[in-house]
Amino acid sequence: MSEAGIGPERDWRPARSVLGAGVLAWALVVGLGLGSLAALLVNAPVVALDTLWRDPYLSGVLRFSLLQATLSTLISLVLAIPVAVALARRPRFPGRRLLLRAMELSLVIPTLIALFGLVAVHGRQGWLSTLWRELSGEPLGYLYGLSGIVLAHVFYNLPLAARLLLQGLERQPEAQWRLVAQFGLTRRAIWRCLEWPVVRRLLPRLTALVFTLCFSSFAIVMTLGGGPGATTLEVALYQALTYEGDLARAALLALTQLAVCLALWALALRQGGGMPLLATGDAARPAGRWRRRDARGLSRLVDGVWLTMLAALLLPPLAAVVIAGARGLPALPGQSALWPATLLSLTMALAAALGALMLALALVGAAQRWRRRGHALPAGLLEGGGQLILILPAMVLGTGLFLLLRPGLGGDWQSYALVALVNAFMALPFVMQVLQGGVALPVGKARRLADQLGVRGWAYWRWLIWPRLKRPMGLALAYAMTLSLGDFSVIALFGSPSRPTLPMLLYQQLGGYRWQGAAATALMLLVVVVAVFALLDRLSRRRPRYPQSRFVRA
Repeated sequence: MSEAGIGPERDWRPARSVLGAGVLAWALVVGLGLGSLAALLVNAPVVALDTLWRDPYLSGVLRFSLLQATLSTLISLVLAIPVAVALARRPRFPGRRLLLRAMELSLVIPTLIALFGLVAVHGRQGWLSTLWRELSGEPLGYLYGLSGIVLAHVFYNLPLAARLLLQGLERQPEAQWRLVAQFGLTRRAIWRCLEWPVVRRLLPRLTALVFTLCFSSFAIVMTLGGGPGATTLEVALYQALTYEGDLARAALLALTQLAVCLALWALALRQGGGMPLLATGDAARPAGRWRRRDARGLSRLVDGVWLTMLAALLLPPLAAVVIAGARGLPALPGQSALWPATLLSLTMALAAALGALMLALALVGAAQRWRRRGHALPAGLLEGGGQLILILPAMVLGTGLFLLLRPGLGGDWQSYALVALVNAFMALPFVMQVLQGGVALPVGKARRLADQLGVRGWAYWRWLIWPRLKRPMGLALAYAMTLSLGDFSVIALFGSPSRPTLPMLLYQQLGGYRWQGAAATALMLLVVVVAVFALLDRLSRRRPRYPQSRFVRA
C-alpha cells in the first residue's frame, strides 16, 4: 500500500476535532490580539499623532528608543558573527559545552538576575570598579544611561544571535566541507562561498528579532535608564498607565511601538528565508578527516580572542549572582515574603506554560494536518496566528487587554490571571517552534504498519504519537515556564506590590538598597529557573517503560 493511498478520505483519526481545536485556538489568539489593538485605537484619537514630534518629551523618548535599539542590535550582530564563526571553526576545545550552555541561558535567564550580576560586576561598587579604583583612583560610571542599557542588551542578545548563527553554520552538509578540503579553498573563499550565504540568509529576521527585543525592553531600561533622558517607549507607556493615568498617551505610545515593530518585521519577511527563535540542535558538524584549513595558523589566536571576550561577557555576571547569593543565605530566614513570592511565581508560570502548550498543540497539529492535505494557505494562517504575538510586545498586548477588560478587573486574582494569559501568549511562538517536529504525524513504514494492523485510538497515541511528542513537550514547558518566571514588565503593570512575584520582590529590594536580601532573592530565582528547566528536561528524556520489556529481558 503506498503512502498516497492513505489519503484524507481514509484517515480514521479524529481530524475534525484537531482542526476544530486549531481554529478555536487561532480565533482566541488572533481575537484577543486584535481586540487589544481595537481597544488602543478607540483611545488613540484623543491625542493627535503629531504630538510625537511636537511634544519635546515624547519626541525625545522616541529618538532614544530608536537609538538604543539600533546601537544594541548593531553591536550584538557585528560581534555575534565572528563569535559564531569561531565556534563553528572550533568544534572541540575545553569548556566549549559550558560556553554553549551559558549562551543558551540568554533566552531563559530572568532579566533582573542578569541585571543583578551586571551591577555586581560593572556597578560603582562592582568588581571591575573596585579594581579600576585601585589602579587609577577613579570610579567607573558607565553602567547607567545609554552605555549601561546597550551593555545589558548586548549581554542578552549577542549570545542569542551567535547561537542561532552557529546552528545555521553547523547544519551545512558535510559534503560541502569535503569539497573544500579537496579543492584547498582559502579562508576568504570559505567565508565567501559557505559561511556568508548562511549568515546573509539569517540576518534580516535575526535583525528584526534582536531589534524588537531591545526596542520593547522594559526591566533593563527601568533599572539602568538613569532618568528622563534615558527613557524608552515601553517605560513611558508604563508611567503613563500607572502614575499619570493617561490612557490616551499610553495608547499612542503603544501604537507607535507596534508600528515600528510591524514595519521592521515586514521588511525582514520580504527578504525570505526562515529563522529559528531557539537553538534546538546540539550536535556540531563532525570533524573527521575533513578538517578545515582555515582553522590553522593565525585563526587559532583570533578565535581564542573572540571566545575569551564572549566568556568574559557572560560568565562573571552569572558567577557574581551565585557568589552574592551564597553570602546572602543568612538573610533567608528573615525574608517572610520570599516563600509566598516563590509559590506565586511557580503557580503563575505553570498556568502560563500549560496555556501556551495547549494553544501551540492545537495550532501546530491543525496546521500540519492542513498541510498534509495539500492546503498550504490555511496551514500558514494558523501558524502565522501564533507567530503574530512575536511582533506584539508584552506591554502593548497588556495595555490593550487592560483597556479592553478594565471595567471587570477587580481583585488580585483577576489581575494575576491576566498576567498568566499575557505570558502564555508571549511564550507561544517559542513553544510552537519546539513542537514543530514532534507533532508531525508518523509517515512511511510506521504509518503503513499501523494501518495494516488496525492500530488506532489510545494505542495509536501511546505507541506512535507520544514517543515523538514527549521530548518536545518537555522542552516547550521548560521554555514557557522559565520565560514566565522571569517576567517583570507585565507583572509590574498588573501585579500588586503587597503580593509580589520573585522578579517584583527582587526589584523592590534593589530599589530599597537591601543588597543582602536582594542577593538571596536573586539566587533563589536563579535556582528555581535552573531547577525547573533541568527537571522538565530530565523527565522528557526518560525512556518509556513498556509492560512487555520484562519478558524480553527474561
